[in-house]
Amino acid sequence: MNIKIDKKDDVILKILHYFITEEDYKPIIINGLENEIWLENMQSDLKLIRINTNYIHNEEQLKTDMYKAQSIMRSIKKSTFSFRMNMLNLLLDTGENVKVMDTKNIETIKVDEISDFKKNKVVKEFFPKVSNAELTDQVDPIEFFKLTEDMNQKTIKNEKKLAKIFSQKKPVITYALIVLNIMVYLFMVLYDVDGTYFYALANNYEFVQNGQIYRLLTSMFLHSDIIHIACNMYALYILGPQVERYYGKTKFLLIYLLSGLLGSIFSCAFMSADTISIGASGAIFGLLGSIAYFTYYYRATLQGLLRSQVVPVILLNLAIGFMVPGIDISGHIGGLIGGILVSMGIGIGDKGRKADQINGIIVFILMTLAMLYMVFVK
Repeated sequence: MNIKIDKKDDVILKILHYFITEEDYKPIIINGLENEIWLENMQSDLKLIRINTNYIHNEEQLKTDMYKAQSIMRSIKKSTFSFRMNMLNLLLDTGENVKVMDTKNIETIKVDEISDFKKNKVVKEFFPKVSNAELTDQVDPIEFFKLTEDMNQKTIKNEKKLAKIFSQKKPVITYALIVLNIMVYLFMVLYDVDGTYFYALANNYEFVQNGQIYRLLTSMFLHSDIIHIACNMYALYILGPQVERYYGKTKFLLIYLLSGLLGSIFSCAFMSADTISIGASGAIFGLLGSIAYFTYYYRATLQGLLRSQVVPVILLNLAIGFMVPGIDISGHIGGLIGGILVSMGIGIGDKGRKADQINGIIVFILMTLAMLYMVFVK
């Protein structure tokens, strides 16, 4: 049986195979488009790849096509909460006299042969691995089907990774933290009637200045009354399982404790001499920050969840902290910042970029040292 592979289809498949298997791009489904393929990788400098097989016969049509591409890119940028977005625009069927125009944030190249793609200076600049990729101009039916199978296997592998991250897991650490907080509260109610232990463990900058640094940690497990602990434990019950599922048990515990500590340090830095600070809310805001970082990282997959749900919840809770007397808003802000930075530093699965992780660790350390400096020179 003779199988004929169209030359354009062969070029498209080889480009798709390279981006999906070598550069970790994923297809985007955009309704209403014909003869276009869009790919995304939010961790790349070129977050979007557009492969356009529509015939463009003159520069006027090219201008219209570029306007359409810009509009779609703006829509994706808005829905994914991206602050900056660049795109590689590949034109596979363009008239010989049509000159490619420069457009802000869009790198456009004409591709007639696979060698046009592989040897293009823009492609080589952003994707150095392309130089070693096996991309030939030969149309080989056997290779064609092999490339298709490779992409299917890559897609299955990625789906399994996502399924593992989003699958339900028993939130053991979350439940252990809830039990620990409740046990501490019951101990204080039953055996610390005069408040000796309570005031010995609460956060206060004068005592911290005098060397009682342990208060930054112990204050995270103290609560003033039944409403205080009920609200915090309910929030932990709702948020904890999500973060524990996304990051794993060990990383979840690190996020909880380190963001809570940074919240305590923030609180200590801005409190007055006669004030104490207690409660798990700094750590809980750290969980919110962690969820915000996760949804930003997977913003293309989660389809606008960050903008529509996560950010409004954070802003609402911060607003309540500013409006209601007696709430330690500095601790909340510190915990939120800590949750984002710690999550950035520990990374997400095997997808975390080393540069992001290093930046997260460095900024967290610098932030902690700056706040401790404020505490000890206050």
